[in-house]
Amino acid sequence: MKILVDRLKETPSELRFEGSPGWWSELRAGIAELGDAPAQPFRFQVRAHRMGADVYLEGGWSGALEVGCSRCLARYRHPLHEPFRLVLEPAGVRVPADPEAARALERFGICLGDDLDTGWLRGPEIDLAEFFRELVTLSMPVQPLCREDCRGLCPRCGVDLNQESCRCVQPSPASPFAVLRTLRGGSSEGDA
Repeated sequence: MKILVDRLKETPSELRFEGSPGWWSELRAGIAELGDAPAQPFRFQVRAHRMGADVYLEGGWSGALEVGCSRCLARYRHPLHEPFRLVLEPAGVRVPADPEAARALERFGICLGDDLDTGWLRGPEIDLAEFFRELVTLSMPVQPLCREDCRGLCPRCGVDLNQESCRCVQPSPASPFAVLRTLRGGSSEGDA
């Protein structure tokens, strides 16, 4: 997942990368819920070119994860895909104030800004593996749903309500306006 900066020209070059098992293992190390392998391999398409001294990267990526629904706990395949754009300017002799960013610049030849659209580069090549891991991590669903109308599990007996009905008696909620009856009764006594 490396790009040789010196080989880039002002006309875009099309590059394709696929997440290797080692790349996946490093992504999994930070996220315990991920399985041993993705449900669909992660593929990254990049158009890279120079704009003066800057490097411009644009493209998209896709893949799929096997995740558990946050309502019914069923495992399902969740597709992920996103476009991206990144402008990198030469870091020169500047050293980022954040020690982690300084290490990334030395190790990967790239240091991202706060918004993931800009950053700095240093050296003859940039390694996009960490950038791609960041994109995938930020795109993962916080509360995955197997489908939009998932009914979830019964809170009393645990039956999957998408598969069958349960016989639990669901208490009907009290009217939110029931409190007003007591207020009206109390205020009329105070007025008399």
